[in-house]
Amino acid sequence: MNRAWIMASRPIGEPERENFELVESRVPEPQHGDVLIRTLYMSLDPYMRGRMRSGPSYATPLEPGEVMTGEVVARVEESESSAYTVGDIVRARIGWQEWGVVPDHTLKMVDSSLGPISTALGVLGMPGLTAYFGLLEVGKPKAGDVLVVSAASGAVGAVVGQIGRINGCRVIGVAGSDEKCAYVVDDLGFDAAINYKTQDVTAEFGRLCPDGIDVYFDNVGGPVLDAV
Repeated sequence: MNRAWIMASRPIGEPERENFELVESRVPEPQHGDVLIRTLYMSLDPYMRGRMRSGPSYATPLEPGEVMTGEVVARVEESESSAYTVGDIVRARIGWQEWGVVPDHTLKMVDSSLGPISTALGVLGMPGLTAYFGLLEVGKPKAGDVLVVSAASGAVGAVVGQIGRINGCRVIGVAGSDEKCAYVVDDLGFDAAINYKTQDVTAEFGRLCPDGIDVYFDNVGGPVLDAV
C-alpha cells in the first residue's frame, strides 16, 4: 500500500495540520523504461510553502488534492529499465509519498561512497549546489572579503558560510535565535552572527563590518536586505 501526503487545502499564513491529508492507494506498477522506487528519505524545503500558494510564480502552484512536491532518496525495488537494478539508491522527484514509478531518465544515482545517502537531499543535493554555485559563480568572493549570509543556519546558508570561510572570507551570519547564532559560530565556524529578532541589524553591521560588505548572500529579502 502506498501512503502519500497531499495538500488538502491552501494554507493562510503558516501551514497547519488541516492543510494536509494522508491518503492510501495501491502501489503503482512500472512499465517499460520505468522504475519502481521506495522512499528512504524525504526533503522538506522552504520553497514548498511557495508552491502551496495560488497565482503566478516561477513554478506551477500545487492544486488541492495533489501530492506535496519534493525530492526523495529512494531504493529501487523493481526495474523495467536496463539503467537501474534492484537495490540501487537514487534521487527522484516523487513528492511526499512512500512509493513511486518514474521514467528511468528522471532519476539520479546516489553515490553512497561520498557520504550518508541522506546528504543527497542536503549538502550534496539542491541546497548544497545552490550554495556552491550561487556563491562562487555569482558572488565570486575573494580572500579577505566580508561575506554576509542571511538565514545562516539553514540548509543553504550553512553551506555558503563554510565555503566562504574556506575561501578566506570574513563571514557574518544572520539568524533568528541565540541558539542558531551560537550554532553558526561555534559549529560552522562563522566569524560572527547577528540575531535579527533581538539586535539592531543595521547597528550590528556597522560594528562588525566597519569597512562595508563585499558580498551578501540573500536567502530572505526584507529588512535584512534593506540593512545590508
